[in-house]
Amino acid sequence: MSKIIGVVGNSVPLKEYEKIAEDLGALIAEKGWILVCGGLGGVMESVAKGARSKDGLTIGILPGSDKKDANPHIQVPILTSMQQARNAIIVRTADIVIAVGGGLGTLSEIAMALKINKPVISISSWDVDDKVIKVNEAQGAITEAEKIFSSRKK
Repeated sequence: MSKIIGVVGNSVPLKEYEKIAEDLGALIAEKGWILVCGGLGGVMESVAKGARSKDGLTIGILPGSDKKDANPHIQVPILTSMQQARNAIIVRTADIVIAVGGGLGTLSEIAMALKINKPVISISSWDVDDKVIKVNEAQGAITEAEKIFSSRKK
């Protein structure tokens, strides 16, 4: 079964987070993992762009009911008409959640993931719990994700 990485973050992030997210998306695709995100702009668009640059599969869980809202790098737009409640779908779908920067929506996704014991990796995001794995860059997040996947095989 394919591994699915959820990437969450601001729809209007700092430029440095866009670069980190794009690098992260490329690394996710190089691993053969599937990307799931919110499907809109900012971190979501950057991570999807990076994944597509390496022929990765991108899924966008959209808050509304129009496929046209998806950023151009989303291959599988899933329409929810659930607004922020769609965050629960992103978190449940992902095997691991990686947060890049982020505002209150990102905080809600981190909290949901922690509540259901889903691994959370943070790149300059909310520091809310000692279970959150903190890294400084995209490769660090991938290294931690690999460790998590390896430990599950034992």
